[in-house]
Amino acid sequence: MKKHRYLTKRVTALVLSVCLMATGSAQAFASTLSNAQSEKAEAEDNLDSVNDQISDIESQQSTLQDEIDALDTELVTTIANISILEDEIVAKQSELEQATADLAEAEEKEAEQYASMKERISYMYINGSEVSFFSALLGATSFADALNRVQMFASVYSFDRSLLQEYEETVAEVEELIEEVSEEEAALQDQQSELESQKSSLDTMIAEKSAEMDDFDTTLAEAQSLAAEYKATIVEQNELIAQEVAAQQAAAAAAAAAEAESTATASVDSSSKSSSSTGSSSGSSSSSNSSSSDQNNTLTSSSSSSGSNTSSSGSNTSSSSSNTSSSGSSSSSSSSSSSSSSSSTASGSGQAVANYACQFVGNPYVWGGESLTNGADCSGFVKAVYAHFGVSLPHSSYSLRSVGYAVSASEMQPGDIVCYEGHVAIYIGGGAIVHAASASSGIKISYNYAYRTVVAIRRIF
Repeated sequence: MKKHRYLTKRVTALVLSVCLMATGSAQAFASTLSNAQSEKAEAEDNLDSVNDQISDIESQQSTLQDEIDALDTELVTTIANISILEDEIVAKQSELEQATADLAEAEEKEAEQYASMKERISYMYINGSEVSFFSALLGATSFADALNRVQMFASVYSFDRSLLQEYEETVAEVEELIEEVSEEEAALQDQQSELESQKSSLDTMIAEKSAEMDDFDTTLAEAQSLAAEYKATIVEQNELIAQEVAAQQAAAAAAAAAEAESTATASVDSSSKSSSSTGSSSGSSSSSNSSSSDQNNTLTSSSSSSGSNTSSSGSNTSSSSSNTSSSGSSSSSSSSSSSSSSSSTASGSGQAVANYACQFVGNPYVWGGESLTNGADCSGFVKAVYAHFGVSLPHSSYSLRSVGYAVSASEMQPGDIVCYEGHVAIYIGGGAIVHAASASSGIKISYNYAYRTVVAIRRIF
């Protein structure tokens, strides 16, 4: 009997000890689990922040790459236009050489005509009375003979006079042609200089944006490295949480085994155990159950908290996406509204456009400018003139080739946009154009619209 009581007391003490240890372990486990979950949540927040940063960098990179691509395209076009201008300058130089040769030929012909005329005059009026005009009249045998002699002298005079007039007209035409070709050659050389300057500026801009892209690459690599660290932290904390959960489950299983062993021992001694030992066993069982329940509640609460954090993060991401979508929609709506407004307010006529454009002759040329008073380049000038009439046009000589609708050279009217390779102008009638020609010429009128090869003629009104 004493032996059974002793055994029962030892079992009871063992169960109490296990329960106390389980309770202490549960508290330690709960603290470790809470810390792991806290660190995981912090790492997840940091990872979300870094991912947002990566997304932003990638978006900026994409925008910057688009800008670089556009500059590359513009550079290629500029280089092509320089090549075309070089060919046109060579052609103009050939025209100038031909005109100079024509002038020299006309002057030589004039010299010959002048020498012949002097010889005739000298022969008729200076070399003796036999052949002088008056001698010829006095020597006439009849009135009809006198008339014939007068007509001969008049014919010679008219012939000389017509030769002189023809020479003067030829010389004037050739000199005018030389002046015109010289001006056109100078204009082409000015435009070539402007294109060379544009090429230099584009090269500089591309180099700057390429360096900016390199900076983005460095920043992106740093952000990606930081994101990898946060991911590693999350994986580490997940493993620690799993270990803690497994330890809690093991402790709960040990407590359950101890309780089962106590129950088995009490059953063996049932014939001799007293009501007090029964109460003790019952109390032990109750304490063990309570401890197990607390541990399970702690585990359940921790898991629920982790899930809640993840859900909240997802919700925030969704909200951010929704806001971005809303912003994009608003921007699109604003753009559409602006375009509609510009189209609806467009009014005017081609002649009105031509008259308005001519008001700014003499103002400066500024590459990239759009100011009719302070300076504009060729496409900026056309854009600014048409903007006065409510028409929105692109600031690009290439893009202006497709605005409005096409017309032929024979159908040209004032206000039409005349497009060349790398240059644009506004037709004002009579074969003339007004355009922002070059830095040295500024905004000017040129009286031969076909001084360069025309690639397109576009009409807005």
